[in-house]
Amino acid sequence: MTTIETDVLIAGSGPAGATAAVLLSTQGIGNIMLNRHGSVANSPRAHITNQRTMEILRDLGLEDQAKAWAMEQPMMGTTVWVSSLAGLEFGRLQAWYTHPEWKGQHDLASATAICDLPQDRLEPILVTAAGLRGTTQLLNTELLTFTQDSGGVTAQVRDRVTGNSYEIRARYLIGADGGRSTVVEQLGLPLEGETREGGNVNVVFKADLSHLVAHRPADMFWMIQPGTGHGGLGLGVIRMIQPYKRFMATWGYDPAEGTPELTDEYGTQIAHQLIGDDTVPVEIESVSIWSVNHVNVTDNMAGRVFVAGDAAHRHSPMHGLGSNTSIQDSFNLAWKIAYVIKGLAGPELLETYRAERVPVARKLVDRVRRTFDVIPPMLTALRLPPPVGKAAYDAALAAIGGPTKENASQRKELADAVLGTLPIFHTHGMEMNQFYDSAAVVTDGQPAPQPEKDPEFWYFPSTFPGHHLIHVWLTKDQRKAPLIDLVGKGRFSVLTGPSGGEAWKAAAALARDKLGLEVTVRSIGLGGDYQDTYGTFGRHAGIAEDGALLVRPDHIIGWRAPDSTQAGRLTDVLRRLLAR
Repeated sequence: MTTIETDVLIAGSGPAGATAAVLLSTQGIGNIMLNRHGSVANSPRAHITNQRTMEILRDLGLEDQAKAWAMEQPMMGTTVWVSSLAGLEFGRLQAWYTHPEWKGQHDLASATAICDLPQDRLEPILVTAAGLRGTTQLLNTELLTFTQDSGGVTAQVRDRVTGNSYEIRARYLIGADGGRSTVVEQLGLPLEGETREGGNVNVVFKADLSHLVAHRPADMFWMIQPGTGHGGLGLGVIRMIQPYKRFMATWGYDPAEGTPELTDEYGTQIAHQLIGDDTVPVEIESVSIWSVNHVNVTDNMAGRVFVAGDAAHRHSPMHGLGSNTSIQDSFNLAWKIAYVIKGLAGPELLETYRAERVPVARKLVDRVRRTFDVIPPMLTALRLPPPVGKAAYDAALAAIGGPTKENASQRKELADAVLGTLPIFHTHGMEMNQFYDSAAVVTDGQPAPQPEKDPEFWYFPSTFPGHHLIHVWLTKDQRKAPLIDLVGKGRFSVLTGPSGGEAWKAAAALARDKLGLEVTVRSIGLGGDYQDTYGTFGRHAGIAEDGALLVRPDHIIGWRAPDSTQAGRLTDVLRRLLAR
């Protein structure tokens, strides 16, 4: 049997797999990426692309392309609750951090901005970059089985076009092969949570809906109608993919009644039902079904094999965190694999992928599951006893607009319920507060500071080791530059002030001599490499001017030194952090 050799084999070319491929290739690590299909994603599926993911794309030099293909924050910032697009509007939210109060918090957290980038546009960006940087991509090729030993992983794969099977020998295997992961199954990784809750239909279609949505641009319109769901009420969504001509409708079905026939006629029926006008011409692109999962692996690695993305955590689309968390899995893992392969870190560093990302997945799945609790108040505010039929529904809609004192309290209840759905579209803390407590983080033994506000909802900036680097605008030659541009790109960085520059550069040179590791040192402040024009870094870095922040390649603060008397510890800290 033919055997091909590589450093890393990646099973799956979705957001997690493609991100791992481009990150590894950028660092010169040989990798092969398998795609059991013949192309990238053929539907828009995931779409919310949050600040943290945009930071990763920026690190890879892909942010501008992503923004050019995306729907920007202002266009996606209204969420509308309606009976149908042409029907009664229950209320609106300024979502995705477009409300002035939340917009300020959003902009203070990062140089990047949330956007709506559908998966069928995101994947080509990542896959193309991976190929251009050296990834070998095998289309129509599926992973069959694999075994591992002390030196690597041997995988059997099959070309789905020719039927030929062959082996790929790799030092490591990344299972980014989705919700029906072969890698998870063969490793026997335990799952916790619930699977296959209910049934849902996605209908991707083209239609001119500008007369119904252009005056209230939103990435999503949420519908409450009689149908499958809570007490005979159904929850539907029309999502705008491209203004104002391409959309995706989502509606539910009862699996107990069998799987519906996925025809264009069925798709048109759903689209017209949610639009509320069956005279609108609709062109169906695709009709597909899916079920809600709320599960995560309790362990995301075994030996030389790792799982990432949907293979490691699956949940409903609420919060739009799915592909984002998948990409962030790979951003955590890829630099560690690269450093181990290059001999810059000990293999124990890879164990920190488990310690850092399993808690993130568990917290994410729990948060999404709890968010379903915000939906029932919307439904009960309509005062509809089950089972709900169309006549009762129409009567309820007419009654809630009645000019009576009784209906006044009901209207207030409905308004409060609309506002109560905000957590679906506001998870800034979940996006930006991912805190790591592992052997790849070195602290002074003090407890981490605790946020005053809900950390799932509000961003909590901190330079305590394990936190994401704070956002600061600096200047160089009178031109603005964000702090995040000084770090990342596969390297460790030291950030200090002008008076600490020489001490930390000497410490970095010693680390290079002792460990063979390049550490970039940047001084920030008047007379430094970059000027702290707004004084933000000096106020919020949590160190004296001659102190330092050691930042990992994934923008995580790995160590914080209060002053330059600690500079002599840099080599030992890196040795400890990298399991040398």
